Amino acid sequence: MKFVDEVKISVKAGDGGRGCIAFLREKYRPYGGPSGGDGGRGGDVVFRADGGLGSLLDFRYQRHIEAKRGEHGRGKEQAGASGAPRIVHVPVGTCVIDLDHDTVTADLDRDGIEVVVAKGGRGGRGNARFATSTNQAPRRADPGEPGEARTLRLELKLLADVGLVGYPNAGKSTLIAAVSAARPRIADYPFTTLVPNLGVARVDDDAIVIADIPGLIEGAHEGAGLGIRFLKHLARTAVLVHLIDLADPADPWEAYTAVTHELSCFDEAMTRKPQIVVATKLDVTEARERFDETVRVFATHGISLTGVSGVTGDGVKTLLRHIAKTVHAARRTAAEEPSTDGAGAKH
Repeated sequence: MKFVDEVKISVKAGDGGRGCIAFLREKYRPYGGPSGGDGGRGGDVVFRADGGLGSLLDFRYQRHIEAKRGEHGRGKEQAGASGAPRIVHVPVGTCVIDLDHDTVTADLDRDGIEVVVAKGGRGGRGNARFATSTNQAPRRADPGEPGEARTLRLELKLLADVGLVGYPNAGKSTLIAAVSAARPRIADYPFTTLVPNLGVARVDDDAIVIADIPGLIEGAHEGAGLGIRFLKHLARTAVLVHLIDLADPADPWEAYTAVTHELSCFDEAMTRKPQIVVATKLDVTEARERFDETVRVFATHGISLTGVSGVTGDGVKTLLRHIAKTVHAARRTAAEEPSTDGAGAKH
């Protein structure tokens, strides 16, 4: 299935039905009077988070969503039926942004929650509503109110406990394949990961959801490489795992600071997330030889470095337990403090 994480759509709630102008004329009720009923209310447009969906692909082919209008009022004071609401299923993690006012309308981060994104118009009053002692035969009725119309942008932010970050070809896809059933595309050239991949790693009786984000390069926050398109998927993660390729002859510390800078430029909150730094590809001789010296360099900056090989599995179990422990601690901290994840992120 093609992964789509951002779309622009328009929604239109149903218009209210017209009120009716009618007079009751029956054989044995010569003074029946006005009997026009009210129009029905227009249907709302409702978004419902659905855990069975993983992409916004359906909206690529359905850019306009409209709810049914309310029925018009009828004689004998019969009110028109209200329009049925339009229930639209979206993936869990969908953020709804009102482009007309540049505001976040809703953040559907839990399965089953609903939000009304466009309210239906009220039905008009029939002429029976306007009868008074001085106006016993009113010929007035209200038109129905129009339903709300809005232009929205839907952004899908993946719900994951852990986000894997690093330069292209740093071993993110290899690691997620080693710890979960996810099977991302893996090759020995950069940018093999073009869309985020999710995997579930089992640690004892616990399940940790890991997101593999396409690799970052210098200038990513300004759109270089794959740019900021996928960085938003890190907003909900509790922990970042920063992978550094020791088989790459480039300086490991410079690679680390470059990626950290891009995260900071995108959203300062990213740098406040707990981060585990991992040296990868220790199955390669050159990487193994550089490992001890790289550990010392990072230690001088107060950063502990873990080494793994996603190919042989060396160090993977130890890393998983460290990740699980860090995720649990981060979730406890988040539960005690107001969440500000993604508050400063660029849309």
